[in-house]
This record gives sequence, C-alpha cells and structure tokens, in this order.
Amino acid sequence: MALCLTTALAHVGLVFLHVAPSNVVSQRFSAQVDAWIYPFFEQNWRLFAPDPDSVNRQISARTAHTAPDGSVQVSSWVDLTAVDASAIEHNAFPSHTSQNMLRRSWTSYVELHGGDDVPRSDRAVMMQRYLRNIAADRMTEQDGKPFENIQLRVVTLPVAAQGSTDRERRAAAVKNAETRLLPWWKVAPYA
Repeated sequence: MALCLTTALAHVGLVFLHVAPSNVVSQRFSAQVDAWIYPFFEQNWRLFAPDPDSVNRQISARTAHTAPDGSVQVSSWVDLTAVDASAIEHNAFPSHTSQNMLRRSWTSYVELHGGDDVPRSDRAVMMQRYLRNIAADRMTEQDGKPFENIQLRVVTLPVAAQGSTDRERRAAAVKNAETRLLPWWKVAPYA
C-alpha cells in the first residue's frame, strides 16, 4: 500500500513539474522528469486550447524489396491518409487512434526533426521509429508483399480561407503545396 501511494505521489509531482511553468526545481530535475514523462505520460494543453491544423497532409508510403536475384523492386505509392480517411468515413464509431495516429506521429516527427530528417535526441529517434513502424504496419496490411525498406512522402496543402470558391482553393493548393520526401528507412523484413 505504501509503495502504491509513494508511486502515485511521485507521478503526480513529476507530471506537475512537467506541465508547470519553468522554475528552479523543474530545471534542476528536467532529465529525471523527462525520463518519467516520455513517451507514456506526455501532457499538453490542447484539450483546453486546441490548435487546429491549418494544412491538409497527404502521407504516402512505398516499399522496396531485394529479390533473390539481387534486383530491387519498388512498390508504387500508397496514400496512407486516404486509407485512414476511408476507414473513418465508413465507421459509425471510429476510434480516436485511427483518426489521429498517423497525423500525430507525423506532427511529432516534424517537431523533433525539423526539415533535415536528422534526429538530435533519443526522443527524436523514438518518434522516427514510431512513424516508420506505423507506416510499415499499414503497408503490410495494404500489400502483404515482403519488403525491407520503406519511404514516406508528405504533401502539405494549406487549408483555403473560408468563403473561397472551388477554383480559388485548387489554385491556392497547387501554388502553395509542399512535398517532402523522407529518406529510405530500413525495417525488419515484413512478409
């Protein structure tokens, strides 16, 4: 009983130090607080002050497999965002996970890697693996063919201003679209 109470109090204290404004105590113990919080107990204030996306992202993936003869076979791009949207659209009670897993993993990846895809912390490496594993699982579900490498492509389109015509929206999307091609990532052989 005492162990449970001590653990619960330590957890509440560490979460408090994580979400509280920066102070002497949270700065002094930041390594210990981060070790406890990440990745399972991360906190943010989006419930109270949501930060809606101002862009639409299309996350696509393709895989590569080395055949026994040494040739490399690259699959065509699969739009993982469209697969998620379709699953949500035809489900009367879609889970929060199916709606947000891919999108949130990409957002976290970008926050930790910036524009050069170089991880600069253990957390960045963890998020890269997380994103890679989500994409690899989705590609296995879609294709079922073996592969050892995976690559992601993310097309970012700004959300058009309210009241825009369809023609204005399409023109703005084409003009302001950004495409980001991630490097090939090695994965455990999927079959």
